[in-house]
Order: sequence, then C-alpha cells, then structure tokens
Amino acid sequence: MLLQDPNVRIWLYSEPTDMRKQFDGLMVLAKNKMKCQVVEGHLFVFVNRKRTQMKALYYSRGGLCLWSKRLEKGCFQRVISDSPGDLSSSLNWAQLQCFIEGIHWQKAPKSKRLGD
Repeated sequence: MLLQDPNVRIWLYSEPTDMRKQFDGLMVLAKNKMKCQVVEGHLFVFVNRKRTQMKALYYSRGGLCLWSKRLEKGCFQRVISDSPGDLSSSLNWAQLQCFIEGIHWQKAPKSKRLGD
C-alpha cells in the first residue's frame, strides 16, 4: 500500500515501460534514465505503452516495494511535462491520486489558431 509522506518526491517516467520489468529492471530505469537513486526514498511511477498498466517503485523500511494497477476500462491520463524533453515529471500526492484514479487535473495545451 502506498503510504502518504509529504517528504517523498514522486517521479513519473514519461516513456512507455515494459511491464514485465520488476524491481531490478525498474530500479535501473530510475538510476540510468531518470538520474535518481531509488534507495533515497523517492517514489517512481511507470506506465505501459497502452497506458492501461502502471507500477510504482519505492524504498520503505529496508526494502524495495512494488505496487501495480491494471485498468479494466479506460487508460491513465497523459501527463504534460513542465519542460519538454524531460524523461520524468514531478508529481505531488494529490496529483498521484488523481493519476491513479484516472482524473485529469491538467488543462490541455491550447493550440494556436491561424490569425490569432
């Protein structure tokens, strides 16, 4: 179970992830692609290509924990990154809960119309 801790940083990996990956594979992604150490206490969220499965990896009380969810209907929302090109987005607990429940909290980017 994910326990709320205000001191934990939450990172959402923006690239599609192979959901066959387990502890070690996801830890390598966090270390090499996101440039973070899992054992520092951060929470890392990974989503598959279809956006129907997610996994959260975190370190708690001397060991790694892996939490997963598979949606039977619908898909997880695409999170718009603050800085394009980044492989991860930072979330807070409220945003993580919205993400897990399928609630879209971000406004869609406005497309510029010709003549405006």
